[in-house]
Amino acid sequence: MTTRKKVQKKCKIRGFTLKVDALEEILSFVSRFDDSDPDGAIDVVLEQLQLQPLKSSIIDKQTVQSVVSILLQADTAVGDETLGGGLGVCDAFLVPKFRYDPIKKIFYKPSEIQPPIHGNASAKAALYKDRFLLISQRLSRHQHFAKRAFDSEMSDFGSCEISQIQSLVGQTGRRWVMGLISQLEDGHFYLEDLTASVEINLSNAISFTDSLLIIFLDNTYKITTGFFTENTMVVAEGEMLLEGVFQVITCGFPPLEDRDMSVKLLAGHDFFGGGILTKEETLRLSELEKRAVNDMFVILSDIWLDSEEAMGKLERILDGYENQEVVPSLFVFMGNFSSHPCNLSFRPSSLRLQFGKLGQMIAAHQQLTKRSRFLFIPGPDDPGPSKVLPRCALPKYITEELQKHIPNAMFSSNPCRIKFYTQELVFFRQDLLYRMRRSCLIPPSTEETDDPFEHLVATITHQSHLCPLPLIVQPIIWNYDHSLYLYPTPHTIVLGDRSEQKAFKYTGITCFNPGSFSREGTFVAYYPCTQEVELSALEDSDSMQ
Repeated sequence: MTTRKKVQKKCKIRGFTLKVDALEEILSFVSRFDDSDPDGAIDVVLEQLQLQPLKSSIIDKQTVQSVVSILLQADTAVGDETLGGGLGVCDAFLVPKFRYDPIKKIFYKPSEIQPPIHGNASAKAALYKDRFLLISQRLSRHQHFAKRAFDSEMSDFGSCEISQIQSLVGQTGRRWVMGLISQLEDGHFYLEDLTASVEINLSNAISFTDSLLIIFLDNTYKITTGFFTENTMVVAEGEMLLEGVFQVITCGFPPLEDRDMSVKLLAGHDFFGGGILTKEETLRLSELEKRAVNDMFVILSDIWLDSEEAMGKLERILDGYENQEVVPSLFVFMGNFSSHPCNLSFRPSSLRLQFGKLGQMIAAHQQLTKRSRFLFIPGPDDPGPSKVLPRCALPKYITEELQKHIPNAMFSSNPCRIKFYTQELVFFRQDLLYRMRRSCLIPPSTEETDDPFEHLVATITHQSHLCPLPLIVQPIIWNYDHSLYLYPTPHTIVLGDRSEQKAFKYTGITCFNPGSFSREGTFVAYYPCTQEVELSALEDSDSMQ
């Protein structure tokens, strides 16, 4: 059987009808590979076609060209075993946007390719709606909260079907609801979903377990870990009182979903921004990842370029790694890059010169310049349009002096996403812990842990969002709120915070805070192949601990 007939037969089996020029485009792609086995190349093209959001089963030349382009780019990346092939950096403003349709129960891409920075009023409403639907569809698959197929009696440890808040009116007995905590009136807290809002009373829930929040999971009552602030989504059990207030009895964050399950359900959708890979490409990248045992990332936060002491510490670190047999693959420098906030009195020319001196310092270390990459992520007080999230990369005017010395330096947004072969890493520089603790409505539980960093990690992972604070506390660009999503959960989350250096593995997610380098001299050496975290610090001597 000729290759042409094989393509036509395989397309017919999959329900595709090829135009003549589309067929020629597929044959041209197949001809790039070994003629002895064209079936593999044909299958790769057709599998990628099935992942595309096709409007019709009739395939034209443009559709095939876009698919072939994706495959050729992926093949180039897989064929390169150096860091350049295994590492991809995704800017927050380029993260694909998806919305959930609760009727069809699918995710879809909005019609607008690149949403505007300045959204209208409907964009703000859509921000909350999208967050709610994202967690709601995740919760609907959980074994305890899934809707029952048959109307059976619910035992104390059985199903906890979620009711709409609108349906609570006139109902008696206990009900489970999911909603967003909001303060529609001063001193009065409400729970909101897409149907209605209801005032809530947390007094009994607080006193029920000595001021701790509990949630019904895994057939036992467990104490939840996390910060309960305005704008967080919660699952609550309670009953309506005569005065129209929902008396909360038990309450907690929506349970997490296993990453593998999320990825399986979202097949064909690139939520992270690193591109879609076929099964074959994923297997090949996994093999390359296993060989990358020597790849190491060195992450530093708060590098004050205007501080002689901080620059001296940084030079000691560069000297130490310069003399190592295996140098780090990537240095991640997170802001702030100045000891003083870059406000109206800030002089950009001074920071420009300081970046130039940093470039000279790095260039003096020939091994690092040749074999390492350098990524810069802005901090909350660095120069930029505003303090709203996500923040764009550092202005070119400030960084171009450094790029003269380090041409391959990378400047990305905050937050920033990195794809390392098959792994997904998220970097976020924000003093989040202090602000979350200040905004907390109820003292956090100490039953499972009293570590604030572990409470922070639990909060952002269960909320599937890097910054679930009220918008008046931390403004977010409405049309780009999706760039802060943590869904599906990434393999690693790096939270650059001025608080104490910490590392914590939570439900398989590696989370750590490198600490403040300029204040404490702390940093992190991270091995992505094994997800091993080395909490490091400079000693008073010239050695590194």
